[in-house]
Amino acid sequence: MSSLFNPEIRPEAPAADAAGARRAAMAASHAAAVRRRERLAQGHLLLLAVIVLGPLVIYPLVRLVLLSLTGPHGLSLHAYAAFFQNPESRGVIGTTLWVLFASASIASVLGVALAAILFFKPFPGARLVTRFLELFVAFPSFLVAFTLIFLYGSQGSVSIALQKLLHLDSASFDFLFGIGGVILAEVVFYSPFVVRPTLASFALLDMRLVEAARSLGASGWMVAARVVLPLAWPGIAAGTILCFLLTLNEFGILLVLGSAHLVTLPVAIYSSATVDLDLPMAAAGAVVMLAMSLSLYALYRRVNRRRAEGAGDGK
Repeated sequence: MSSLFNPEIRPEAPAADAAGARRAAMAASHAAAVRRRERLAQGHLLLLAVIVLGPLVIYPLVRLVLLSLTGPHGLSLHAYAAFFQNPESRGVIGTTLWVLFASASIASVLGVALAAILFFKPFPGARLVTRFLELFVAFPSFLVAFTLIFLYGSQGSVSIALQKLLHLDSASFDFLFGIGGVILAEVVFYSPFVVRPTLASFALLDMRLVEAARSLGASGWMVAARVVLPLAWPGIAAGTILCFLLTLNEFGILLVLGSAHLVTLPVAIYSSATVDLDLPMAAAGAVVMLAMSLSLYALYRRVNRRRAEGAGDGK
């Protein structure tokens, strides 16, 4: 029967089916092309990892671990046993943790306080100070140590000025070469690393909550404790953990300002490798320090991810 007399049979149906088939074929071809590009990109990334990360990162780390497991008769844990059973090593770890917590804690508190002043109490030149702090993180750490020497050393400008003003025989600061100078230099250098993530967290605050708390009669300290800190703690925690991580791995300041009595884990590893020529012991200490650093970095990534998720929920 002709399609003119049967409404269920439409002349355009075969054309529509053909168009749909073409669209499906095009979609399948596009998906296949996307998969090919993804595989090609993964191949390039793997090639880059093999060429660049292999000889520069993976191979040295593998060699470090194998060296730490090298004993008199092949693979063993002799170097780790000697490292942890040595009283000097325990003293080194204690000194490292003491300098770490003292420096990073003070730097974190100072960084958060400075960020709060720059954000909530802006003053003329606050933007310039913020830009300087951003630039300051690019400076090498040992430069801060030498700056302190040029200021407070025996021939430093501040020492000479005090000597002339107060008619003193000597005005050098005895604390500089030791734990006091190391903590001061690390606080000065690592405080800006806390300022930036804290400012980023403050920028995400809903200021209507802060204004509402102030309108209800809350003091500045109460607003900070009840409103600002609970909302901004992921950024503050991320900056604090980053400060601890960088302070743990500090070497330049310790090498310049540390005395013979202030031996931390990085200095002990350097001394074992270059002075004592005990490479397995140095490798064992390096692996221990690497484990500490990776643990802090994993905690930093977790807190930073939570901060990013909170920023996304706020949007």
